[in-house]
Amino acid sequence: MPRILVDADACPVKDDIYRVAVRHNVPAVVVSNSGMRLPGHPLVTQMVVSDGFDAADDWIAAQAGPDTLVITGDILLADRALKAGATVIAHNGRPFTASSIGAAIATRAIMADLRAGGDVVPGGPGTFSKADRARFLQAIDAALVRLARG
Repeated sequence: MPRILVDADACPVKDDIYRVAVRHNVPAVVVSNSGMRLPGHPLVTQMVVSDGFDAADDWIAAQAGPDTLVITGDILLADRALKAGATVIAHNGRPFTASSIGAAIATRAIMADLRAGGDVVPGGPGTFSKADRARFLQAIDAALVRLARG
């Protein structure tokens, strides 16, 4: 049976995930370093991990597998989950795949190097839009249907 693992810190679509999980009758585990308010449905549970560096990522990566949908904006966690066989999508609906993760990691490294060198890096993540939410909802529905079919 498929399940959803949510990297919950700074996740703008938690409420959407809860609704989709209930609609698809799929358990969702919200993973964070501190407690948060949940809808009170038995399919939506919480795993509070230590506040250690990458504790939530480590827990999610250890639990990820072929029947798992991981929701995260963290590129390195996405890579770990993909290597475990999980389906991974970002909060904006963008899928992380084996063919796209290498470029995402490289871009992340380049941007980190530029910032470390004192360069001013313009931009950053844009505002979360209605189009991002719609794309996310479409992606999560499609992913859960694929996982349910096996």
